[in-house]
Amino acid sequence: MLFAVCVSVGGQKSAAPESALRSVTVPATIDHNRIIIDVDVPLPDGGTQRVHAWVDNGDPELNISRHLATLLALNVTCDDKECSSPPPSEIKIGGMSIPLADVKTAQIPLKPVSAASVLAGGVKAEMNLPSSVLRRYDVLIDFPGSRFTIGAPGTIHFLGVSGKVQITETGLIEVPCQIENKKYTLALDVGSSISFLSDEIFGKVAAAHAGWPHMAGAVGSANMWGTDEESKWKVMRLERVEYGPLFLANVAVVSLPKTTLDFFQKRAGVPTVGLLASEAVLNYRIGLDYAHSMVYFDFGRFSTFPDFDVIGLVLRPEDDGRFTIVSVPDFEGKPAVAPGPDGVQAGDNLVAVDGIPVAGSSMGQVWSMLGGTPGQERKLTIERDGKQFVVSANVRHFLGEAPADDNKKKK
Repeated sequence: MLFAVCVSVGGQKSAAPESALRSVTVPATIDHNRIIIDVDVPLPDGGTQRVHAWVDNGDPELNISRHLATLLALNVTCDDKECSSPPPSEIKIGGMSIPLADVKTAQIPLKPVSAASVLAGGVKAEMNLPSSVLRRYDVLIDFPGSRFTIGAPGTIHFLGVSGKVQITETGLIEVPCQIENKKYTLALDVGSSISFLSDEIFGKVAAAHAGWPHMAGAVGSANMWGTDEESKWKVMRLERVEYGPLFLANVAVVSLPKTTLDFFQKRAGVPTVGLLASEAVLNYRIGLDYAHSMVYFDFGRFSTFPDFDVIGLVLRPEDDGRFTIVSVPDFEGKPAVAPGPDGVQAGDNLVAVDGIPVAGSSMGQVWSMLGGTPGQERKLTIERDGKQFVVSANVRHFLGEAPADDNKKKK
């Protein structure tokens, strides 16, 4: 059964001044499973600058691009790893003022001047909207409708099934879950394109269910940033995850190294075994009731998202807009794309897909080009040592659905 999105706005009328807005709904772009919205940032001359913002409830830190910091005339200081500045005083979403008084520092990536507008590789945004800001509001993320709603506490009437969660001081959300009949907590992180599970639990589940779909190498939505480690990432589909009030099937997860898990646990301040990302809940409208430590899941559509029916490449978005091929994962024991001098090699640049240039695209846009029906052919324009050539590659069906266990079938 489908439910309508219902938003209650206290005192809002069409003619109300912006300062009176207590809740707003704005269009959102779902790009590589990330939520991107438009926000307005006040400039020193009294004007405003509209930029794309990435809704990232899994990160408490405010991040902005060097380009945006320059436009706002912020005092930027740098060390050998990153830069920082005071934050903007506020942003506006759909005309509603969102003060940033709780934010002490804005983090700025240390990038060359030519990449000053790049916040993160492959993400078309110049700032994020972190958990430390979101936690002061009601939030509704409507994946089926591609909309984002934010309002003062009590202004959004949430629908769907609900569950009590743990909210940390910085707004991170930890949800009780069950995997293989064992209880854990998994963070809810709609800013991530793929879910993660601790290496220890991943290994135990993989050993117990050797028939569940798995692979090495991050393709599709698992290809987050294009780090060298992504070529070796272990990816698997879990048959079933009980997540708060939800029962989710065929959840794709990446094995999370202990060092990274330790970082997440230290940042959250509570035990956790990983995170559930937007890839697993794209059929839902997700309500975040921070004031009452509740999360709502309102089912919106029956649909499947073949994030892993793609050309088998691991890509890295470069600061200049190019895409480097990091590696080619195996498919059924062989390289998914023909290797060698006339094929694809690590370090090659992907120039175009079926004649459409990829330079300057987001990761989501490129993976949309590389996706399709298994068996479909794509023409990849590859550049190596300054020379371009075309390679034919077929869409592969990575990570099919997890089969039910034989014992469960008998029951």
